[in-house]
Amino acid sequence: MFTKILIANRGEIACRVIATAKKMGIQTVAVYSDADKEARHVALADEAINIGPAPSRESYLQAEKIIAACKQTGAQAVHPGYGFLSENEAFAKRCEDEGIAFIGPKAHSIAAMGDKIASKKLANEAKVNTIPGYNDAISGPEQAVEIAKGIGYPVMIKASAGGGGKGLRVAFNDKEAFEGFSSCQNEARNSFGDDRIFIEKFVQEPRHIEIQVLGDSHGNVIYLNERECSIQRRHQKVIEEAPSPFISDATRKAMGEQAVQLAKAVKYQSAGTVEFVVGKDQDFYFLEMNTRLQVEHPVTECITGLDLVELMIRVAAGEKLPLTQADVKRDGWAIECRINAEDPFRNFLPSTGRLVRFAPPEQTMWQGDTEHLQGVRVDTGVQDGGEIPMFYDSMIAKLIVHGKDRNDAIAKMREALNGFVIRGVSSNIPFQAALLAHPKFVSGDFNTGFIAENYGKGFFAEDVPHDDAAFLTALAAFVRRKSRERAAGMSGQLPGYAVDAGKDYVVVTLDAAGNNSYTAVHVDEFEGETGSAQVRVGASSYVIRSKSRLNDIAITGTVNGKAFTAQIERGTPKNPLALRVQHNGTRIDALVMSPRMAELHKLMPHKAPPDMSRYVLSPMPGLLVDVAVVPGQKVQAGERVAVIEAMKMENVLFAAADGVVGKVLAAKGESLSVDQAIVEFV
Repeated sequence: MFTKILIANRGEIACRVIATAKKMGIQTVAVYSDADKEARHVALADEAINIGPAPSRESYLQAEKIIAACKQTGAQAVHPGYGFLSENEAFAKRCEDEGIAFIGPKAHSIAAMGDKIASKKLANEAKVNTIPGYNDAISGPEQAVEIAKGIGYPVMIKASAGGGGKGLRVAFNDKEAFEGFSSCQNEARNSFGDDRIFIEKFVQEPRHIEIQVLGDSHGNVIYLNERECSIQRRHQKVIEEAPSPFISDATRKAMGEQAVQLAKAVKYQSAGTVEFVVGKDQDFYFLEMNTRLQVEHPVTECITGLDLVELMIRVAAGEKLPLTQADVKRDGWAIECRINAEDPFRNFLPSTGRLVRFAPPEQTMWQGDTEHLQGVRVDTGVQDGGEIPMFYDSMIAKLIVHGKDRNDAIAKMREALNGFVIRGVSSNIPFQAALLAHPKFVSGDFNTGFIAENYGKGFFAEDVPHDDAAFLTALAAFVRRKSRERAAGMSGQLPGYAVDAGKDYVVVTLDAAGNNSYTAVHVDEFEGETGSAQVRVGASSYVIRSKSRLNDIAITGTVNGKAFTAQIERGTPKNPLALRVQHNGTRIDALVMSPRMAELHKLMPHKAPPDMSRYVLSPMPGLLVDVAVVPGQKVQAGERVAVIEAMKMENVLFAAADGVVGKVLAAKGESLSVDQAIVEFV
């Protein structure tokens, strides 16, 4: 067994590998870029080596620097995680040549299966069902359009070395095929250093179901059941679960055996994933093989009770698999939500900056621990006060729950999301909460088009259903009453000027357009029972009990005897006196005041925000990579104005209306803040 391994990655996956290495008594070496010198994975590792500037192509994609770090520290093996160099055949071969064990498959397996074009050809030769497409590298956008027309729209344009939603577009016409090819090629070149592109038929209403396989150097290969990954936004997985609520035992067995057959054909060693697209009649087609550990591997760990990272390390050290196919368990139901730094209410644009508050829900399951299941686990590479840099992907954490069945897992996940506190950057938690509450998700009736069908025009506050919205009003009144009680109990108050906690309040729910709502609320205390009250909102009554402190941002307790977790923030960006209340993905900003103050508040004029329609604003923090207009230029609605790069994705800004460019206010290469003006129209 190795005594020291180097993790050629960053973020949550680097921390995940370190957890298992520590359990096994193996020392760890972290590598980091200039942007990551304060990162969590650096602090957790036994040693850490700086490998260059912030952009990944100058640091985490530099194989030479990683090999040098291995030699410098005496690391006998490299775990590549996912992304970066994890599926780079040349890097795996170089490690082998240098006598460093690569904790992953052999270079020949990566060459055969990691390349999407080669893997599809090999699958065809192995008589595996594959989707119609053009499997050779394409020379340019003009050829891409011709091929797309030959296959028939819609088509999927994919980078051969792609992954994680990068270098992937769906085109429904010639224009989209032409532009999609160019965008895919640029993203692929920047993210993977390989700009080869291929095209295949896009199967409509498909499910994305993948099989986890595991092989050793002694010719043994097993499959560890499936993962359902159909809940995707722009081809990036959002929620993953195991098992799938869709496929039968017979389909599971057939898919698993086919995945094993494919893995054996390339003498596969280590953990890998065979991805299938599954039709409504449970007909399935080979999509691709990921020759690495997947982001969503924890859901498989939960239902099988196996530590996949440990098994990868043991296989790389030459050990045999410790179990056979008959030993593989399928216990309970696991769900993973990817918690990303993006603003769902601003079209999911990246959100970078400092994590002013980062407090995940209480964990009862841990990375590398296969004993304590049926609970909550958080895999993350960040910490309170840490920075979310713009150079890497947007993932903040993975929230994983394991329940006795699917409904239990959904309930656990909703409650865990309620207690996940993230401040300083926006996160997709409200969106995740809405998905988990959607009737079609709850019933298991969905495919990869689920998000596009249900949130095709964007995601808005009203898309988050709350089964009892008046509870948020009651909670705001409860918290305000508790703070008034404490103020009333302070000694030394002047006679006649003492604070009266009162029982009657008005909760003013604030609206950005000034259309505030005013709700009368009555609060009755329970004598001798601190932290409790009965709150009446109209015809509804809520008995709330909570032992949380007034300054806790996440409060727990019971409402009418049922447990709840909610978040209360004092002060909002627009109103320091307001309370921000969040529960089940729904958020309100509210002022809690006396009836007389509410009367006066209604008379206050609303201050309208300034008109910014003449400006093109940066919708997110990022790097301005291109400005496509000059002063005096006539621009039509829909015309390209600027391109911003953030978190490895290109975002094109278009003119909202016809106009003439007055000034260009930001220069190419400039780092932009959110809502910074780029172009002004006259």
